[in-house]
Amino acid sequence: MLHNAHMISPAVELGSAPLFRTEISPDPGHGDVAAATLRISSLGVHEARINGTPVGDDVLSPGWTSYEHRLRYLSHDVTALISGPDCVLTVLVGNGWHRGRLGFMGGRAFYGDRLGVIAELEIVFADGHRQVVVTDETWTAGNSDVLADDLYNGQTIDARRRSAKWHTAGGEPEWFLPVRALDFDASRLTPYIGGVVTRQEVLPPQRVWTSPAGRTLIDFGQNLVGWLRFTVRGPAGTEIRVRHAEVLENGELGVRPLRDAQATDRFVLSGDEDFFEPTMTFHGFRYAEITGWPAGAAMDVEAVVVHSALRRTGEFACSDELLNQLHRNVVWSTKGNFLDLPTDCPQRNERLGWTGDIAVFASSAAYLFDVGGFLGDWLADLAAEQRAADGLVPFVIPDVLKYQPHPPEFPDPDSTAFWSDAAVWVPWALWQAYGDLAILRTQYPSMTAHVRRVRTLLSPAGVWDSSFQFGDWLDPDAPADAPAKAKADPGVVATAAYYRSLTLVAETAALLGHDDDAAEFGDLARQVREAFNEQYVDAAGTVRSDCATVYTLAIVFGLLDDPQAAGRRLADLVADSGYRVSTGFAGTPYITEALTVTGHLDAAYRLLLERECPSWLYPVTMGATTIWERWDSMLPDGSVNPGEMTSFNHYALGAVADWMHRTIGGIAPLEPGYARVRVAPRPGGGLTWCRSALETRHGRIEVSWRIREDGELDVDVTLPDGVSGVLSLEGKPDVPL
Repeated sequence: MLHNAHMISPAVELGSAPLFRTEISPDPGHGDVAAATLRISSLGVHEARINGTPVGDDVLSPGWTSYEHRLRYLSHDVTALISGPDCVLTVLVGNGWHRGRLGFMGGRAFYGDRLGVIAELEIVFADGHRQVVVTDETWTAGNSDVLADDLYNGQTIDARRRSAKWHTAGGEPEWFLPVRALDFDASRLTPYIGGVVTRQEVLPPQRVWTSPAGRTLIDFGQNLVGWLRFTVRGPAGTEIRVRHAEVLENGELGVRPLRDAQATDRFVLSGDEDFFEPTMTFHGFRYAEITGWPAGAAMDVEAVVVHSALRRTGEFACSDELLNQLHRNVVWSTKGNFLDLPTDCPQRNERLGWTGDIAVFASSAAYLFDVGGFLGDWLADLAAEQRAADGLVPFVIPDVLKYQPHPPEFPDPDSTAFWSDAAVWVPWALWQAYGDLAILRTQYPSMTAHVRRVRTLLSPAGVWDSSFQFGDWLDPDAPADAPAKAKADPGVVATAAYYRSLTLVAETAALLGHDDDAAEFGDLARQVREAFNEQYVDAAGTVRSDCATVYTLAIVFGLLDDPQAAGRRLADLVADSGYRVSTGFAGTPYITEALTVTGHLDAAYRLLLERECPSWLYPVTMGATTIWERWDSMLPDGSVNPGEMTSFNHYALGAVADWMHRTIGGIAPLEPGYARVRVAPRPGGGLTWCRSALETRHGRIEVSWRIREDGELDVDVTLPDGVSGVLSLEGKPDVPL
């Protein structure tokens, strides 16, 4: 595909986002157009139109991949748009991830300083004749109405610069200049594996008011990711400015958590009726501040929610409305951070594909949405980056950090527990969710490369304690300015994570028929388990550092011969903390599971339902509509946490949703892909009912339960035709379904 097309760029740098243009005359004498397909990609994000009509509903295409290795292209069916004797194909290209700002250390244009587009329009006529139009040096490029665009800082649109000639055949717009072909390796082009980014829904304002400083503020009632759009008429040259923020502070926009991301869009009016929609940026926000709105003009604005196209698959509701809101917050944080790639946050000067976040959240995401293609695409980037780095899985994918100086607190990058384990844990989560061996087969070289690289990092004692670790990152007891200084010993955390990866890779090798590998990794897993117990577990069963996270990981990852004793100690620690969360990034996703499997379900529920900070429900009581990065991103007095990392949209701590689905909702795969289902609800915490449902590849599973007035439990189960399972209720023998 696109083999005859050239990556073209304006011959000179323009003062705005370039608008590429060509006119097309369908070949005469061959009858009607039977089919027309536009294949297109770009350096920067693009929007293609034929005769002024968008060729698709995608935005921010081709997204962000590891551009050094993979650049995605789209194929659009444009048959209906090829009409009349002449057509105009235009492509607007913005900076996007290619040339815009990226990362928290500053810098831009890490992938190149030239914007470009490569495209191929194939027209097939009624008689079979085929006409192909490609990007080449016959195209022209001119200034557009987009004066500035940046994912972090926002977009500026000047409606006075718009011209109907751009999209009119024979229009001959002024100052359209030659283009030149760039040196471009077309072998990097690859089709999308997952869905494109599209507009998903529209939210109206919930409240409009004037702030103490006299500014107009809008509350959309939901922390979301996208932009505002509106139609307005006002004097020519009037500038409307829109700023965005997730929270309010002292009655005004709370922009400090954005760090230096400006998150500001500007719109210059033409004097006629203008429609504005800044589609070459995106913001994480609930609140917007508008200045410059023309006097007397109705303020009819709406928020457009944008993320990758994902099919919703999982549902959950129960008798506790705070838990329902927590679950909705997980869903919205997934939406906000699944914008082309799984990012940590969508609002500040970061928005990177941190591997650790998705490593612990993939199972939750795979229940809520069909993320097979979305994460499969990201894993292709992970594998590409890893191949180029001698097996090392970087902190972020795509690895833009390799182009930036290391922060002083980070040593030279190397494999890191939980973060690099994404190479194994994410494909395994997809296998469990969808039952398709293809993802394991595709990722197998990446999975094995990771565990083999870590083997070289083990100490002589056989544990992973000799390199940099994030450890139990963001332990709530760690100093605000030192989030890696957790209670949990980093070697315990890293060795436990490595053991889990080894066991999963050994199982994968066996599934794929790589028997020698299965034996190799199985033997190594046994050795690591022995070393873990020798180095970190004393004769009384105390795990080094004796905190909740180390017992949690040792139990859930299967490192102990006597998990019940560890469970008792874990339950004591949880009680000692007053059922407030005392675990960080590593322990939090698994602690409720560790308590449950060791017979401390009541403690798991008390932990989940705790409302004082730190807890899952504390943000809910503070009005959160997404999952926060810190338990106390907002302090009890309503002020914003003074730390540097205070995102209000960070899905990682929402990984508890996986336990909610399995243990409260009662739906878990008995075989990968839910070919067989384990229905095992465990009511508790005073809940009186729960409904859960999951659209699997085999059909829809529904489970609901209710506590009757006499205290008995009623359970209703619906399984798809051809799917069997087991109903497991506490204190009763399992029943085949």
